[in-house]
Parts: sequence; C-alpha cells; structure tokens
Amino acid sequence: MKATLREFTRREGVASNFGATIEVTVARGTLIMLIIKHDKMGKVVTSITVTNFVDQVLADRGFIQPEEIRSVILNDVIVDTGATMLCLPSSVISQLGLKLAGEVGTKTALGEGTARVFKGVSLSVEGREATFDCLELPDGVEALLGVIPQEQLGLEPDLQNQRLRILPNTSKDTYIYV
Repeated sequence: MKATLREFTRREGVASNFGATIEVTVARGTLIMLIIKHDKMGKVVTSITVTNFVDQVLADRGFIQPEEIRSVILNDVIVDTGATMLCLPSSVISQLGLKLAGEVGTKTALGEGTARVFKGVSLSVEGREATFDCLELPDGVEALLGVIPQEQLGLEPDLQNQRLRILPNTSKDTYIYV
C-alpha cells in the first residue's frame, strides 16, 4: 500500500506534513515498514581511509616499514545517522588484520542479532582522524559511517546538499563541548 504523508497523517496520527511521500507496509494490522521519501533530501556518501592502528604504532617505533602498514580506501561509504559505530565488511576487516574485541547485541531493520566488534581502526575522513572500534558487516554490504565517529570527528550530514559538513574546531566556534 502506498500513501501520501497527508493520508498517513489522517490515519495514523503523524504530526508533520512537509510534502513527502511515504511507503507503508502493513501486515495483519501492524506497521512493518515505513519509508519516507523527500524530493529535496538524499543519502550522503563519502570516502574514508581505514588503517590498522597497531601497524601505525609499529611503523612509528621502527618495527615495520611504513609501506607494511595495512590500509584501505573505501569510496561510497554511507553516512548513516541510524548506525552507532563504524561498520565495515568482513573482507575489509580481514585485509586490515584487525583484532577481535568481542560480540555485541544489535538491532537492525531486520530485527535483533549479534555482531562481532574489532578494535584498532584508524579512520580518516575529510582530513580528520581518530581511532575507533568497528562492527563487522557481511561482505557485499556497504560500509557505514555511524554517529559516534561522525560526532567525534566533527562531521555532520547535510542531507539537502548530499555531502558531509565539516564542523569548525577552532576555540571560538568549536563543536566540542565539555
């Protein structure tokens, strides 16, 4: 079943009406899926570089050569405000040689489950860099840049212009609050 937001508002009590269209999937009277589409908004993708942090430290200390540092550049990474962490496909995690940190419970659109978490990923996006844990995705699934790395790096999605906005980090206009 497809409906406009205005029709859905009348039936289900949604408060806003901004000219979007929605797709509603209902089974046995229960809302299963709600997809909101707006003409002026879209998905934001970016390029990132992920590097094995331990390799970086070993190279800094002279134990390995800089060219031995395992690093991967990923294009078309989805900037996902619905994901908490950096999420990488299994094959990328293998290429980087990351160490397993453990398993965590997850919630996705498909339901609840578990996922493996790996530690020691140096992430570089738009000239900003920090080290994070990452969640393993199955191969064939696009990498996701979740909210925690976005906030720590001072990045936010600009949905209207479909790009990442780099927040200021000068003392006067910083995005960091204590």
